[in-house]
Amino acid sequence: MADPLERYNAKRDFTRTAEPAGTLEPGKGNSFIVQKHDATRLHWDFRLEVDGVLKSWAVTRGPSLDPDEKRLAVRTEDHPLSYATFEGTIPEGQYGGGTVMLWDRGTWSPVAGKSAKDLEDGHLHFILDGERMKGEWLLVRMKPRAKEKRENWLLRKVADAQAGGTDTLTDQALTSVATGRTMAQIAEGKPPKKTPTRKPKVAARKAKAKNGTLPEFRSPALCTLVDQVPAGNGWLHEIKYDGYRALIAIGGGKAQVFTRSGLDWSAKFPGIVAAAADLPVTSALIDGEIVAFKNGRPDFSTLKDAIGTDRPMSLFAFDLLSLDGEDLTGLPLVQRKERLRGIIPKGDETIQFAEHITGSGEALFDKLCAEGLEGIVSKRADSRYPNGRSRDWLKIKCLRRQEFVIVGWLPSDKARRGLKSLLLGVNRDGKLAYAGKVGTGFTQQRMAELRALLDARTRKTTPVEAPRAMVRGAHWVRPDLVAEIAFTETTPDGLLRHPSFIGLREDKPADQVVEERPAPVPSPEASAITITHPYRVIFPDSDLTKGDLADYVAKLAPLMLPWVARRPVSLVRCPQGRARACFFQKHDAGSFGSQVHSIPIREKDGGTEPYLYVEDAEGLRACIQMGSIEFHGWGSSIATLEQPDRMIFDLDPDPSVSFDDVKRAAVHIHDQLAELGLTSFAMLSGGKGVHVVVPLTPQAEWPAVSNFAERFAKALAQGDPARFVAVATKAKRQGRIFIDWLRNQRGATAVMPYSARARAGAPVAAPVAWRELDKVDTAARWTIRDAEELLERAASAGLRGWGVADQILPDV
Repeated sequence: MADPLERYNAKRDFTRTAEPAGTLEPGKGNSFIVQKHDATRLHWDFRLEVDGVLKSWAVTRGPSLDPDEKRLAVRTEDHPLSYATFEGTIPEGQYGGGTVMLWDRGTWSPVAGKSAKDLEDGHLHFILDGERMKGEWLLVRMKPRAKEKRENWLLRKVADAQAGGTDTLTDQALTSVATGRTMAQIAEGKPPKKTPTRKPKVAARKAKAKNGTLPEFRSPALCTLVDQVPAGNGWLHEIKYDGYRALIAIGGGKAQVFTRSGLDWSAKFPGIVAAAADLPVTSALIDGEIVAFKNGRPDFSTLKDAIGTDRPMSLFAFDLLSLDGEDLTGLPLVQRKERLRGIIPKGDETIQFAEHITGSGEALFDKLCAEGLEGIVSKRADSRYPNGRSRDWLKIKCLRRQEFVIVGWLPSDKARRGLKSLLLGVNRDGKLAYAGKVGTGFTQQRMAELRALLDARTRKTTPVEAPRAMVRGAHWVRPDLVAEIAFTETTPDGLLRHPSFIGLREDKPADQVVEERPAPVPSPEASAITITHPYRVIFPDSDLTKGDLADYVAKLAPLMLPWVARRPVSLVRCPQGRARACFFQKHDAGSFGSQVHSIPIREKDGGTEPYLYVEDAEGLRACIQMGSIEFHGWGSSIATLEQPDRMIFDLDPDPSVSFDDVKRAAVHIHDQLAELGLTSFAMLSGGKGVHVVVPLTPQAEWPAVSNFAERFAKALAQGDPARFVAVATKAKRQGRIFIDWLRNQRGATAVMPYSARARAGAPVAAPVAWRELDKVDTAARWTIRDAEELLERAASAGLRGWGVADQILPDV
């Protein structure tokens, strides 16, 4: 039998390379690894354990989460299992000479009905459970061309919940999963970091976790039932899950699960409690829904059976009320959800982030109803966390469902211990009223359980007034059991049509069971802010008006607020339009009204001044009413004012420099930051340059961030003086690009994502993926006329997670 490692050993001189010698070992399991390999050309080596060796492919541009992206994967020689831990430098002149990083690791399995033997036929459909690569993937062998010696395959992501942006993985996963080192640190031979983690913030929080306190329970926000999906881009739409509403309190390394009425049900959901206690927070209060799945769909009966057992359950987290002692209920929903997304581990099955879409709610509703799901929940994107039931949170059901009180039962004609139907009641006008009967939806086991509960509640008199003919022979019970019932509609006298029993609800008291009637969906409410002179032309070169700008900001508010809200802002105000006098305003002079807020901030001279900030869409609109066009913000929020949460490198070119040169410079800076282990994102400034945005965990203070930015920019300028300059003097910029690092000083501002610019054509600052930057021909590619396209782009896989990364400044 041929040695499968013969080619591997023949290519290497083990007296010169630290790679392990190829010794065939018994199969250990179903591991996979990926090694980032900077050899003649940078590539990612993808390896699957099969029959005691690592089957290997060189993926030239790295794995992509985009299902439409097929990555070339060149088959290489089998590697020994011992290679799975190799990280280091292969000497120059040796086969594969260059730096090798252990980039990902985990386990793999073929999908149901498939096996590793499919590789012999040129394809493999499999599931990965790695630290970075997850979900379903495909490997497909390409038909060989004439005289082609190498075996070319394609690696592609299958569309599933783990799908994402084209280059998200390769752009953001920059350090070793084993040692936490960058490629440069591995090449330099630096020792592994003491805490090898991709998320330093997690380790820091874990160290403090024991000091956190459990937040107190507070009543959760409730939805209003309406009869149709609200229209417009001011709404976020989520799946309506078929489960138990829960608030999860986390603190001191512990967690508690509360029902919506405040009952402590931690003992019923031990898996949720354990997963929540392990989240990277000091303390938090999370709102969500606990579900169990049957045939791929949330199913309430399955959840009931799973309670108190070790059967799998999931919490879909959809809101964050507090985090590390900070009350978040006053933030817009879009900001709360972004904060929530940052603490939910990707790929975790027990606690999952409840995704949403902006706009297009009707299409989502139709799709979910066709799939047999319960419906959707629609929430105002800019709303604060509601107190009780509100019109900011709406629910739209495919099939009507609600809770009813069990008031009695009718015996079965066939079984002595069975029952024919349950008699139901509901609170109407402060009084328990008869709502009809339900006789379907019971299993034999559920029927026996119900009889035991009902027999223990027997009473002689009826708790409701009901037509005698309908309840003849009834056994009445104490009205404290609550059942969830599905039905099509109610009759004019309030009785259920086509009801079906779903299950008992132990999380809601009987006295809170009131009749739900779908209300008309709220029409777009008049804003509290009136836009005066809406037809005033403020962009004379394109005939765009103040009203056009107000409409743009209203539509884009869900995208702007995660970046603008609760951050000190400087406004470019042009009361008579951009062609007239414009000026910056950062201090509150009391003229904006109650929708725009202020915070006292210490200035260099030791005094304090009131700085402007907004919290919601009304705040943005109030700024537009006062003649504002541009929104510029600090690099920190008012919550962590002295610790920046991002770093900006603004590429400001001399007029003689082409935009193509600016784009190439931005990519170069992105690559240099990646060498330091920092993820960065590109944003068109809406003017003539590109911003390279580096998100930061708000941990380092302003002097450290400013110092790092200055040293980085000056190092680039020293390394390529014909291309870059790091000083602001215009005379020194001729033919070069100024790397404006000064945006990273305390009090300095940069234009916010999706802000309009007071420039010809009304351009906007627009996020772009690195992959698409090369195709853009101007920094003013999008304008306020392109609101719908910008909304669609923001929801695309390519921009998913734009501007979000959990990282600290490297120690360089």
